[in-house]
Amino acid sequence: MNKRDGRTASQRQLRVGEEIRHVLAQVLARDELRDPDLMGRTITVTEVRISPDLKNATAFIVPLNGEHGAEVLKGLKRCSAYLRGTVGREVRLRAVPRLSFELDVSFDQAQRIEELLHRPEVLQDIRPPASDEDDEAPGA
Repeated sequence: MNKRDGRTASQRQLRVGEEIRHVLAQVLARDELRDPDLMGRTITVTEVRISPDLKNATAFIVPLNGEHGAEVLKGLKRCSAYLRGTVGREVRLRAVPRLSFELDVSFDQAQRIEELLHRPEVLQDIRPPASDEDDEAPGA
């Protein structure tokens, strides 16, 4: 689902986005980029969302341990022309989309929800109440 306008992405958008994600992940895994902010860093591409006209793509990334996110984004922005060219060679499209990059904060949000669910005041509300039948001895 596209967060900006609430519409669901088409099958073509999903397929093209996944193909682009795969290419970007390969390039980043091979450590091909010679940018000082990217060299030696492990970066995961979690998702690529592409516009309905297939002209713009946003890649959501997570640096290892979530560290140095701002530097990684700057490096990817500087390398976006190279990455776009690589995508153009690997993915068959009429026009290669412009690439932009954002940090994927969904893992941080999931962690926050997990922590909230394990707080004592929340646990008491979500656990089922103990029934009196559980206290009786078996066969009594």
